[in-house]
Amino acid sequence: MIPFPDISPEIFTIHLGERAFSLRWYALAYLVGLVLGALAVWKLMKSVRVWGDKAPMPAGKVEDLLTWIVAGVVIGGRLGFVFFYQPGFYLKNPLEILKVWEGGMSFHGGFAGVVLAAWWWARRNEVSPLRLADALAVVAPIGLFFGRIANFINAELWGRPTDLPWGVIFPGEMAQNCPGVEGLCARHPSQLYEAGLEGLLLGLILFGLVRAGGLRRPGLALGVFLSGYALARIFVELFRVADAQFITPENPLGRVALGLSMGQILSLPMLALGLLFIIRALRLPAR
Repeated sequence: MIPFPDISPEIFTIHLGERAFSLRWYALAYLVGLVLGALAVWKLMKSVRVWGDKAPMPAGKVEDLLTWIVAGVVIGGRLGFVFFYQPGFYLKNPLEILKVWEGGMSFHGGFAGVVLAAWWWARRNEVSPLRLADALAVVAPIGLFFGRIANFINAELWGRPTDLPWGVIFPGEMAQNCPGVEGLCARHPSQLYEAGLEGLLLGLILFGLVRAGGLRRPGLALGVFLSGYALARIFVELFRVADAQFITPENPLGRVALGLSMGQILSLPMLALGLLFIIRALRLPAR
């Protein structure tokens, strides 16, 4: 078993009288992911060759696009968590919805928010929504990687108990709340599994797709991202602990329907949509 590293969720705290302001790794992960993603999109728009004819938009418009993407990620991610995972709690405590810095973001909600924000921005700026989606899909694993690392530092989204040598003893109640295990118990570092699959592996696949001319087929990169993320999430959910509101004595694994977790159910439409985009892109001639 591996002890949880001695890392505070807060990078530093500034005290101003009775108030304290902290910079958390969670917030920094989002910031770094968005900035690096924007830089990667800017470079893609400067590399006309990878698109086959011309880039979907001028590189100078990336900064304006980033503002809309940030809004989509934060608003969509938070509302997705509220409605998909803890609607009862937030219905009773609506002001808690605003406390984004305390964690509680849904990828599926954030994805929906980015889709709506990017589509609206593309329509206003006469940019092809599908080709813009391809560019965003290529850089999305950057943000996913840093976000999952932040989940690990926050010691949230734990994995199930395991006796594998890389099992981690997370701090707090989860180290002492394993059925049938006396004393401390280790759990799957499922956050790191997701960082590796959704971030590194999927990022490398999409990078290879760009190098192979994949952006010359509109919708192909988007389809690969959607299906790749969905498959990774469905797999890792096998090792994750379900959210507390789904767990009952009769349903200890927190399955929602058909023996599936909420994360798996939300990923199935992404998988189907991703496969449709891939089939469509491969049937049309490359630019």
